[in-house]
Amino acid sequence: MRIDFEDFSIECNIQYGKRKRLMISIDPSGFITIKAPNNTPEEKIIEAVKPLGNRIKKKLEELEVLRSEFSPKTYDGEGKFLFLGEEYPLNQLINTDGLNEEEQKNSLKRYYISNLKRIIDERIKVYEQQLRLTPKEFKIDESKSRWGSCSSERKLTFNYRLAMAPIECIDYVVVHELCHLKHMNHDRSFWRLVGSILPDYKERQEYLKKYGQFLTL
Repeated sequence: MRIDFEDFSIECNIQYGKRKRLMISIDPSGFITIKAPNNTPEEKIIEAVKPLGNRIKKKLEELEVLRSEFSPKTYDGEGKFLFLGEEYPLNQLINTDGLNEEEQKNSLKRYYISNLKRIIDERIKVYEQQLRLTPKEFKIDESKSRWGSCSSERKLTFNYRLAMAPIECIDYVVVHELCHLKHMNHDRSFWRLVGSILPDYKERQEYLKKYGQFLTL
């Protein structure tokens, strides 16, 4: 579906479902999805989206700027990939000889997982002493929506994509999840505890919010 504004137009995908409100989302590539209640006329969708034109345009421009800050992903051995916030040629991170693109992706993912496991283990040891909070265990997995989690069994989980982020952001997620061992919600006591260890946690949080969408294979 195409929606025309005064000085620009957008192409968007409409998804209908059992919902009460219309919702707009823009992915890192700039693809726009509008989720609408079943049987909503296109005229109603356009009417609801039109007032949001300036916000949509600003978001698309921001995404374009952000994308320009990161090298495009190319699996040719010399394509640049992030590790601890810095870009490296792929062949400096893994052995790419004789591997096709899918095999390189799998190898790179294993590289991230093994290195993040080592790093998380080191950082937990540092912060558990300061917080006097010790998890039962931790693991590395893959998630599209969370950087980390803490279960009621005192088990921590970390997203392998954190290996691409600066160490300061890894520390933030480690401290965040360790603090959940004492406060399972995000109340004031929880954030005070996080802030007592990392006074600048909001800056680290903002990095992941802003650039996290680009920390991908």
